[in-house]
Parts: sequence; structure tokens; C-alpha cells
Amino acid sequence: MAPQDIITPITIETVKFPSHVKPPGSTNTHFLAGAGVRGMEINGTFVKFTAIGVYMEDKAVKSLSVKWKGKSAREMNESVEFSRDIVNGPFEKFTQVTMILPLTGEQYSGKVAENCVNIWKSHGIYTDAEAKAIEQFLKVFKDANFPPGASILFTQLPQGSLTIAFSKDSSIPEVGNAVIENKLLAEAVLESIIGKNGVSPAARESVAERLAELMKHEADDTEN
Repeated sequence: MAPQDIITPITIETVKFPSHVKPPGSTNTHFLAGAGVRGMEINGTFVKFTAIGVYMEDKAVKSLSVKWKGKSAREMNESVEFSRDIVNGPFEKFTQVTMILPLTGEQYSGKVAENCVNIWKSHGIYTDAEAKAIEQFLKVFKDANFPPGASILFTQLPQGSLTIAFSKDSSIPEVGNAVIENKLLAEAVLESIIGKNGVSPAARESVAERLAELMKHEADDTEN
């Protein structure tokens, strides 16, 4: 279990992300690896759309430490490779996206789908299977609406499935609305948030800071 003094809840605007959750589609408890806003500059004002919490299975720290132990939070935050190692890592990930401003399902899923396709094309891996997965993804959101406080939840399993769940608030349901079996989609959804051109640099920075602390703690425990 990750140390309690480092794994604390994080509040973004009015959204409180708990320190630990059990995601839909998983039997494991995940710790809060970091959180931040997604927003954009509009007419000189930074408008916040969503608050995003990124969770991971406990074994993520050990897995990432092999390569990243001893690196600073800044080095990790600025490294494309680090975010890719999280996205592709052999451990479960869970992402909670809670609305600050209202969005329709089509608004949200359309932008995520566009970002995922751009990621695949940049890696040269966009195939018919991914195009079909995007169709399924858009269909899940087609009739959904997300008022302020509502949440979209993604559980990414290393075997390749993406469980999608909706919540009217920030509570975590036990069962998802849909499961899409496409490893590249599962990875691209998270990469679109914390990757090189991700929509939440604040969440990426928060993840880097917390994981750097956890790796330092693990190294200290090993030496003692």
C-alpha cells in the first residue's frame, strides 16, 4: 500500500478526489496519482471545463521506479517517455473526469475521439480496428449529458479493455456503462489527458510530483 502521508485527497475547484477508489471494471483499489484542471484560454481568460483525477494500481510505483527512480518531478513532467510509460505500463489506470462547466456527451466524446486519432496518426498506428473502436466510443456518449458535478470514468486494464462509466456526481459506480476491447483506445484516452499534447498539463505535473515522492519513499524504505 502506498504511504498515507503522500497519498492524500486532492481538491480541484469544488471537486474532491479521494485518496483511494475501487474503479468500475476492476477488483483492485487504486491510489490517487495526481489531479488537475482541463481548460483553455478564451479571450484572455483561462476557462476551466473539467477537473481530472488520475489513479493507478499500487504496483505502478514499483514498475515505474525501475526506470525513473532518482529523477526529479520536473524531469518526469517534461519527458514524453515518462507519460508514455504510464500509459503503456503493465498496471491498471483509472481516470475520473468531473464537469466544472456543462458538456454534452457528443461534445466531450467528439473532442476525445479527435485527440485519440491524432495520437494514433502521429505514431503511425491508425487501423480499421481503431476506427471501429472510435465508432463504439462515440456511440456510448451519444445520448448523454453532463451537468456541472457529473463525472465520466475510464478504467484501463493492461490486457487492453476500456471500461466507461457515468456518474451524476463524483461517486464511483461498481459497474460501467460499456466496455470496449481495444488496447490502443484505452491507452490513447489517458495519453490525450497527460501525454505530450494532453489536455491537462496540470494533471500531468501533479502526477509527476506525486510519483517522484512515492519513488523516493520506496528508495528510502529499500535502503533502511
